[in-house]
Amino acid sequence: MFFAEEGGHEPNPIVPIWQEMVIGTIAFAILVYVLVKFVFPRMEETFKARVDAIEGGIKRAEDAQAEANRLLQQYKEQLAEARTEAARIRDEARADATGIREDILAKAREESDRIIAAGRDALQTERQAIVRQLRAEVGSLAVELAGRIVGESLEEEARRRGTVERFLQEIGDADAAGAAGRR
Repeated sequence: MFFAEEGGHEPNPIVPIWQEMVIGTIAFAILVYVLVKFVFPRMEETFKARVDAIEGGIKRAEDAQAEANRLLQQYKEQLAEARTEAARIRDEARADATGIREDILAKAREESDRIIAAGRDALQTERQAIVRQLRAEVGSLAVELAGRIVGESLEEEARRRGTVERFLQEIGDADAAGAAGRR
């Protein structure tokens, strides 16, 4: 049963035909040779190119990320410097404004003091002029009144001056005593 007899027999389905085995082995060997010689090296090159592209892309991405981080850090430092500079400029401006304000106030006080002093001087001068004018008028009136009361003429200049000066001195002393009493 296992071996076919000569003459019209049917091949055994379990045992392959040897000619087919030889042709199949040769075809397999040629296929392996073509795969090993041409296909696998190309596949290896393609695989390496993809690995290089992926690794290169990762490397470029890492480099880009590192550059972005460096630029971000640089930007943060510049921003911090700008904020510090802005704060310094603000502080200087405030100090300048305070200094200018104080200068203007000091000048205003000086001008006010000068105007007040000038007014006091003008009032003192005016007062002295009024006092001199009043003394002259009071002296004339006092001499005239005294002449009427006494009934004699006080024509003598020396005598009249002495009387007027004494009278005005008494009035000045009375005014000074009254002013001291009011204080």
